[in-house]
Amino acid sequence: MLNSLWTPTVAGKISLPHRLAMSPLTRNRATPDGVPTDLNAEYYAQRASHALIITEGTQPSDDGQGYMTTPGIYTEAHITGWRKVTDTVHKADGRIVIQLMHVGRISHPDNTPHHRQPVAPSAIKPAGQMFTASGMQEMPEPRALTTDEVAQTVDDFRRAAAAAIAAGADGVEIHGANGYLIHQFLFPTTNQRTDQYGGSLDNRIRFAVEVATAVADEIGADRTGIRFSPGNPFQLGDLTEDDTHELYPHLVRALAPLDLAYLHLAHGGDEELLGTLRELWPNTLILNRAGTDIATRAKDIDNGVADVITVGSMALANPDLVERIRAGAPLNDPDPATFYGGGAAGYTDYPTHAA
Repeated sequence: MLNSLWTPTVAGKISLPHRLAMSPLTRNRATPDGVPTDLNAEYYAQRASHALIITEGTQPSDDGQGYMTTPGIYTEAHITGWRKVTDTVHKADGRIVIQLMHVGRISHPDNTPHHRQPVAPSAIKPAGQMFTASGMQEMPEPRALTTDEVAQTVDDFRRAAAAAIAAGADGVEIHGANGYLIHQFLFPTTNQRTDQYGGSLDNRIRFAVEVATAVADEIGADRTGIRFSPGNPFQLGDLTEDDTHELYPHLVRALAPLDLAYLHLAHGGDEELLGTLRELWPNTLILNRAGTDIATRAKDIDNGVADVITVGSMALANPDLVERIRAGAPLNDPDPATFYGGGAAGYTDYPTHAA
C-alpha cells in the first residue's frame, strides 16, 4: 500500500532515497547565543533515515529571533555549531537543509541578543503571549521596518543562506508560513505599508520573492526551498488571510520561474487551493498534512498531489520512524511536556524499535 513512499526522487540537486521527510520542529535546545551543540547533532543524526531533514527555524539575524535558545546561522560560532550537526547527519547517510526563519513581530525583547523592539512590516501588535526567562509576557507592538531596512533584511537572508552552506547544509528552506515575517508581508492584517511592499498583490508578495531570489542567487536555486501555510488555521499573532485564492496562486506564479528546489506546503484543509498550487508549481512539492496517518499522507503521492510528505511529531517521537513504518512496528507517542527546552528528555531519549 505504501510502495510509492519508498521510491527515490529529487528536490533540486538533493537526491532523496524515498519520500518521507522530517518537518521543521522548534525544540529550543541551542545555547543562549544560538549555537547548536553536540545534543542537537545527536538528535538530528538519530533521524537521518528520513529522506530529508528540515531543521527547526533558524534566525538569520539578531532581529530574526523570537524564542529562547533557538539556533542562529549568522555568526562564525553558529556555523561551527551547525557543522557538527551536518557532519553527523551526513555520516549517518542523511540529508539536511536549514530552515531560515525570521519571526518578525512574533517576539519579545527579552529573548533577543540586543533586547530591541521587534520589527515587522507594520507597527501592529500581535495577539498572544511569549515565553521568556521571567515567564509569559505579552508580545509588544513591533517597529515598522523602513524601506531600506527591508532591503537589509533580504540581505540578511542571503548571508544566512551562504552561512548555512558553509556549515555543510545541503540547502536551505525559507520559512514563509505560520505568521512569521515573510507571511506578515503577505496580508493586510499585518501589512499596511504604503511603499512598494504594501497594498497590491504584487507589492505584498514582493518581499517573499526578493528573499527567494537573493537566496537562490547566493547558493543556487537547486538548493533553495520555501514553505507556506495557505489557509492553515495555525497562524501566530492573530494574522488572518482574506484573499488566499488570489494571493497564493499569484505568489506561486511569481516564484515558479526561479526554478527553486521545492515548495513545502503546510496544508490548511483547502483542497481546491492545494490543487491549484500543485498545478502551478513545476518542481518538487512537499506536503505536510498534519493530524493524519502515514497511509493518508501517502495517498497524496499516489494521486500526484505531492512528491514528498513531511511528518512532525511522529518524527520527533520516533527517531527510527522510517524503519518502524517499513516493519509495521508500533510508534512511540510524543511527550508534549518535553517539546520546548530542557535536555535529552523527550529529545534524544526516545527508544528505537530495535531497542
